[in-house]
Amino acid sequence: MLNLTHVYKTFNPGTINERAALIDLNLQVADGDFITIIGSNGAGKSTLFNAISGVFYTDAGRIELDEEDITMMPEHKRSRKIGRLFQDPMLGSAPGMTIEENLALAAGSGSWLSCISRKEKQAFREKLALLNMGLEDRMKQPVGLLSGGQRQALTLLMATINPPRLLLLDEHTAALDPATAEKVLAITREVVDKEKITCLMITHNLESALSFGNRTIMMDSARIVFDISGEQRSKMSVDDLLTAFKQGAGHALDNDRILLEKE
Repeated sequence: MLNLTHVYKTFNPGTINERAALIDLNLQVADGDFITIIGSNGAGKSTLFNAISGVFYTDAGRIELDEEDITMMPEHKRSRKIGRLFQDPMLGSAPGMTIEENLALAAGSGSWLSCISRKEKQAFREKLALLNMGLEDRMKQPVGLLSGGQRQALTLLMATINPPRLLLLDEHTAALDPATAEKVLAITREVVDKEKITCLMITHNLESALSFGNRTIMMDSARIVFDISGEQRSKMSVDDLLTAFKQGAGHALDNDRILLEKE
């Protein structure tokens, strides 16, 4: 489904600020995989997502989606198949437009600017009702008036209203309070399972890394140092995960944010 082969990316090459962000990275993602990704700041997690979504071109290597070489495909063309949510709930939706208009835009309705059909409105209401946030009764309200959790849930709905071939979740609950984050994660699980979307999710929560999806990878210093799935993953504890990271990376995980989430 998704294949990255010998991918490299270096920022500011030839300067004192040179930084290797991806080093000989290889990743094979099967159709229907839900992969959680853990790593310290600077490990290469968001850089991996940027490479996949086409924010920049890689220095070397090959990226394939559904057996099509997208290595040099522009970002706007990849976005037709790849959906992405960011950590900031303010990204991904237009604050000055209504909930209804945002959904129409995401759905690709040809008439969204002038007139949204009754059929479309009903479809939007039904999808919003699944969020269990009361947004189906506020469709004429500007998105800028929503809370962070409501806006992130709406953005998730927008990203999947036409199910993408691949969904990238870049710590999409990190800026939310714990209760809201838990709710958005539950919605995420439900949407991904219902639509059978192939998904990669960066998380700083070690328990979520093991409880969500079917596979977990850990990154360090621009490389994947650990990759586990199946029965072996199902038997792992958080402490086991930390031990596996230390063995793969050669040092203990030292990200305070991740370790605090463990406690």
